[in-house]
Amino acid sequence: MRTGHGGPGLRRTGEDGSVAARRAATAKATDAATGRGRATTTTTDSPGSPDSPDSLELDELMPWSVRPLRTGRSWVAGPDPAALRARWERLAAAEGAEQERLFRPSRSRTPHTAVAALPGRSATGAGTSTGAGAAVGTGRFAREPGACPDPVRILHGPFDEQWLLPDHRLIDAARPELWRVSDERQLFAVEHGYVPQAQATGLAPAPALSVTHLLPDGHSPAGRPGRIRPLYRRPGATDPNLAPGLLAVVRARLDPEATPEAVLAWALAAAVPTPAGCRVPLPADTEVWAAGVELGEELVRLRLRGARGGERPRLPGGRRPYVRAALPARPPGIAYDAEAEALVIGEGRISPVPAAAWEFTVSGVRVLELWFGRRAAAAVGAVPEGADADGLDAVGARGWTPEWTSELLELITVLALLDGVRPRREALAARLEGAGASLISREELRAAGVLPVPASARRPASVLGHQEEGPEGQFALL
Repeated sequence: MRTGHGGPGLRRTGEDGSVAARRAATAKATDAATGRGRATTTTTDSPGSPDSPDSLELDELMPWSVRPLRTGRSWVAGPDPAALRARWERLAAAEGAEQERLFRPSRSRTPHTAVAALPGRSATGAGTSTGAGAAVGTGRFAREPGACPDPVRILHGPFDEQWLLPDHRLIDAARPELWRVSDERQLFAVEHGYVPQAQATGLAPAPALSVTHLLPDGHSPAGRPGRIRPLYRRPGATDPNLAPGLLAVVRARLDPEATPEAVLAWALAAAVPTPAGCRVPLPADTEVWAAGVELGEELVRLRLRGARGGERPRLPGGRRPYVRAALPARPPGIAYDAEAEALVIGEGRISPVPAAAWEFTVSGVRVLELWFGRRAAAAVGAVPEGADADGLDAVGARGWTPEWTSELLELITVLALLDGVRPRREALAARLEGAGASLISREELRAAGVLPVPASARRPASVLGHQEEGPEGQFALL
């Protein structure tokens, strides 16, 4: 038995009718008619490697990025929305010095700070996907806390779907520009933290990027947190967050029907982590592009977990994990029984669990152990290091919930399926780094006006047409 933690889309079709095959056929016909598709850079020096001078920084493909959220206090987010509501009610009922202590003031936020409402969260909000639920007040919390806002789903790190109290008065740096563009058509790409030791063993099980339809907080389990890159700069899937002119080059050279989603899919499949951030080789070969986009679309489908009308990930019959023995209310730890392919959680047991799912890591950290540890702590009201034992982090604990068991089964499934496409990722990397590989060169991108990326593309777009409530009920047109 191997011990573990001890503390509390898009459709794929068959080979002949695949999306990749159709793209390749279309692109080949275009190449034959126009003479495009010829290699711009051909070398025996691994042109697709991250060290290649023609390999692009992710920052050059998707130039607008936002820093990770910074809550300033751990109790505003967590895996149990009921606990968040209980914490908010406890804080709202407290007064004076007790409320101040529970709040855990920072330089950015105290109970007496007046701030603007998060986009979509005021009575006149724009109605983004993160804006469902009761309006949130903008008066000072100590004076008029208002009603508890409905917690919203967020992605905490690469795989942990948690909840957040969307009250701007409680969050040091909520990144309103992300909330402003978050809607039912938005996707977010998030870079994983770079950990040199995790890269020393070769291609990591996880891609270098995460993609999500949820609002991501940009947390990294290890290493420096990556930046958050929305696919679109405005609501309604308008104004793609791509370098100006890039999509035109991709359509001219690789696929006349390429979309912003296809560029994101390629980046997800081909991005390589480096100490300076992700780098993305842009191929000149239409078949390589088509194969990478199809792979990236499969990765997107798995990461969205059935959202946006897609199918929920499922393992083949006989390999689907089931609860064989009920999980305890307060699990003491987690272990993996390799011989039985089972997760052992106290007296509870889940199987079959592929070894690849248990060993799946991001930035050198085992995903299942980290996910379990957070919920084991929340189940008993354990507080983070440095927090008060009788603070809000300890409020609302109600043991292990049935929802967490369902989420754990789904996470095991996603990790196993992601590991299953690793051979395709390795094959794509080999094609990009092969002796005959070719990339679209920086010279061509400069000639097309794609590089250098203008400074305006790195700034958020103005979002006109609706009011947002500012501090103390004032309004502003954005």
